[in-house]
Amino acid sequence: MEGNVTLLLPVFVPVLMGVLVLTGRCFRNNRLLLVGTVAATLITGMALVFLALVQGGTCMLFELTDTITIGFAVDGISRLFAALTAVVWLLAGIYSFSYMTHGRDEFRFYGFYLIVYGVLIGLDFSANLVTMYVFYELMTLTSLPLVLHELTKEAVMAGLKYLFYSIAGAFLALFGIFLLAGTAGSLTFTPGGVLAGNTVAQSALLGREGLLLGAVFCMIVGFGTKAGMFPLHGWLPTAHPVAPAPASAVLSGVITKSGVLAIVRVVYYIVGPVLIRGTWVQYVWIILSLLTVFMGSMLAYRERVLKKRLAYSTVSQVSYMLFGLALLQPAGFVGALSHIVFHSLVKNALFLVAGAVIFTTGWTKVEQMRGIGRVMPKMMACYTVVSLALIGIPPTSGFVSKWYLATGALASGTGVWSWAGPGS
Repeated sequence: MEGNVTLLLPVFVPVLMGVLVLTGRCFRNNRLLLVGTVAATLITGMALVFLALVQGGTCMLFELTDTITIGFAVDGISRLFAALTAVVWLLAGIYSFSYMTHGRDEFRFYGFYLIVYGVLIGLDFSANLVTMYVFYELMTLTSLPLVLHELTKEAVMAGLKYLFYSIAGAFLALFGIFLLAGTAGSLTFTPGGVLAGNTVAQSALLGREGLLLGAVFCMIVGFGTKAGMFPLHGWLPTAHPVAPAPASAVLSGVITKSGVLAIVRVVYYIVGPVLIRGTWVQYVWIILSLLTVFMGSMLAYRERVLKKRLAYSTVSQVSYMLFGLALLQPAGFVGALSHIVFHSLVKNALFLVAGAVIFTTGWTKVEQMRGIGRVMPKMMACYTVVSLALIGIPPTSGFVSKWYLATGALASGTGVWSWAGPGS
């Protein structure tokens, strides 16, 4: 082990505490001890994350081969995603202390909640493509129990769908990793891309550009599964309604963004936007993202189950981020990263309000909620404000990110798709 071991603490402390909660008998009959332990872990985890972000550096755990290592590093992208994860996980965890009083097996929920937290920080801190893929797969396996939590028939079927879609997407991405591992020479994340600055690797790919583009496209679609991009978006509106509200919030607000993070790493830190710009990969990626934006919005409009409507909204909104990234243009990139932060906070608020409504009234369908503003005026006022932010009404945060997306689209030179993309 070499480097700054501080990077290990925010990853392994929540995981170890989650395992302790799952296996410790003392937590099963003492809710005060359980809640106190979870709260202390979340607060400590946030402090450790920000300590690691301040200190920075790298940490290599071990070598798989001469060129492939498992290790962590801190850069601008990891700072953004790790800070967002820490804040959202703490806030949703505090909310869950009241919400989960009516649920089953709290200790199981909180155990996996802490484990997923540590795994996500490991994903954010990954120094190379292989490390990221390992934690990406761990994220799927450890977050599955959050979807399955209620253990109803619907929850089990939704969990299986989540697992099958995630594995299918990961296998698509793995194909690209195998190809790049044999040609790039290094899979360490490098701003601008490893391949873009490696003339030896580019020479080795001469005559095989089509294979490279195919591999990149498979990785975009594969990692896009977690982000809910068409055609592998079906797990998201199925998983959200059956999961507890805090789990739905972090699934939509953070875990879907892990797919976006993986695509950012592949396109901007491994392959390089220069090698993709103007190719069929960029245009098909733009088309798929815009199709998902439109499809998700229309399905949300016609959906009658509140949490499922919010899930379809997530399908649409996350593809705004993918559209911004697909433009391969600085303003679009800024818009995508801004929308990641704004959407995460807004959608967490929406799902937590929906959970509060269901917790208080038992209503799950939109038509049951006529007059809900008189029953829960403060909660619905909050819901209204964050909904306006999600739409992008000035001067809310959503307007800022969508303005950058529109600016990037107009400056990208991608033709008619530039004009179609910014619309809401």
